[in-house]
Amino acid sequence: MSARIIDGKKIAQEVREKIKQEVEELKARGVKPGLAVILVGEDPASQVYVRNKHKACQEVGIYSEVHRLDRETSQQELLDLIESLNNNEDIHGILVQLPVPEQIDPKAVIDTIALDKDVDGFGPSNVGKLVIGDDCFYPCTPYGCMVMLEKIGYDLQGKDAVVVGRSNIVGKPISLMLLSRNATVTICHSKTRNLAEKCRNADVLVAAVGRPRMITGEMVKEGAVVLDVGVNRLENGKLVGDVDFESVSEKAGWITPVPGGVGPMTITMLLKNTVEAAKRKLNIV
Repeated sequence: MSARIIDGKKIAQEVREKIKQEVEELKARGVKPGLAVILVGEDPASQVYVRNKHKACQEVGIYSEVHRLDRETSQQELLDLIESLNNNEDIHGILVQLPVPEQIDPKAVIDTIALDKDVDGFGPSNVGKLVIGDDCFYPCTPYGCMVMLEKIGYDLQGKDAVVVGRSNIVGKPISLMLLSRNATVTICHSKTRNLAEKCRNADVLVAAVGRPRMITGEMVKEGAVVLDVGVNRLENGKLVGDVDFESVSEKAGWITPVPGGVGPMTITMLLKNTVEAAKRKLNIV
C-alpha cells in the first residue's frame, strides 16, 4: 500500500483561518492578542524561526514584538525583561527562543515566564497541569500532532501508540496527550531494547528523536499512522525527517512529510495558544 499524506501546510492554513476570526472577535471586545518573542544572540536557525513567528502573527492579526538581545546579555538582564513583559497588559504570550547562550540557564528562563503567558507550554506549572489533566497550554509541536490526528478523523481510543524520543519539548508531552485520549502509550529512547519490534506494534508511531531517517519501513506496522517530528539537514543541504519516507510510506496508512508536515503546525499552535491566553484574560472559555 501507499500511505496517504497528512498535509501540514493545508491543515495549518485551515486552523489559521479560524484563528484570524477569533482575533477579530477579540478585537471587537477591545483586546488584541499580543505575543512577545525574545531572541538572545544571532543563531541563524533561531533568527529564521523568530522571523517566521513574527510573520505568522501579522497574517492572523496578532500583535507581535520581537526583542533581540546581544549574545553577551546576562541572565539577570533577560529575566528582568521577562518580568517586565509578565506585567505588560498588552502582551498575552511570551516566548524565549531556545537555545540561549551558555551564560544563561534555560530552566531559570522558563521558570520566570508567568503561567498565564507561557504559550510555549514548557513551564513547570503547565507541565504539571498536563500531567494531572488540568486545563493548560499544550506545547506547540505535540499540540500540532494531536490536531493532525483529529483532522484525519483518527480515533485514538484503545490504540497502541509508540513515541520514539523522550524530550521535554515533544516526547514526554505528546505521550501524555496521547494517554489522555485513551491510547496505550510506549515511550522509547536511545537505551530501548528491541526498538524495531516495539515500533512494529504501533498503530500510531511518533518519531521525535533527531536522527535522520532512523525509522525504516521494516520498523512500521502495516497501515500505521506515522508522525515525523524530526527536522534534520543532510550534508547536501536537504531537509529530512527521522523517518525514511520512501520505505515507510509503502507500509504506513498515513504519514507526515518533511518538510510540510508537522513543521507548519508548530507555529500555528503557538498562535492558537496566544489567542487562548487573550481569551482567558476576558474569561472566555
